[in-house]
Amino acid sequence: MRPAEHLAHIDGPAGIIETRVESPAEPRGLALVCHPHPLFGGNNENKVAHTLARTFIRLGYAAIRPNFRGVGASGGRHDDGCGESEDMLIVLDEARRIFGELPVALAGYSFGAYVQTRVAESLAESGQPAQRLALVGTAVGHVEGARRYAARPVAGDALVIHGSADTTVPLNNVLAWAEPLELPIVVVPGADHFFDRRLHIIRDIILRAWK
Repeated sequence: MRPAEHLAHIDGPAGIIETRVESPAEPRGLALVCHPHPLFGGNNENKVAHTLARTFIRLGYAAIRPNFRGVGASGGRHDDGCGESEDMLIVLDEARRIFGELPVALAGYSFGAYVQTRVAESLAESGQPAQRLALVGTAVGHVEGARRYAARPVAGDALVIHGSADTTVPLNNVLAWAEPLELPIVVVPGADHFFDRRLHIIRDIILRAWK
């Protein structure tokens, strides 16, 4: 049976937050999925974000995919991760109102993974830590386009997946961030930043890890 799917418009500080929600009849948890950089074409239909959502649906979670500020019908303008993180907390509050106090998994790709490190930090500080994180192609350090991201520390059981051939966010950036955290990295040999023809590997890594 296909999960129920609908489009929600959630009130946020910069306008509505357009959010795609897919859920089994009785979800075991909430999976918030964040897409890549909105100024480079990222949206909640991105193939990696979609893969993350479908994977968590297979695991029995309600998959929640917001569009960041200025993307689709979402209001506001890009805020370099600050306003986006605030919006994600609002989306989670609304999801809890609808589905109840279920465990929260945070998943993100590229800029979306960076945002999720900020969301995880906020949840931990509020005494409601995420169950676990799944981060793919995490934007950290100096990346392509002269941008810099200071990803927040994450828990040691966070699942961090990166491609060995990523030239947008070099693997060494992620290793330098992870080393002081004693955080293992799952490296996909030959994968670039976009995980072309390797989406099934992301899916399988997460399915194995969650079991």
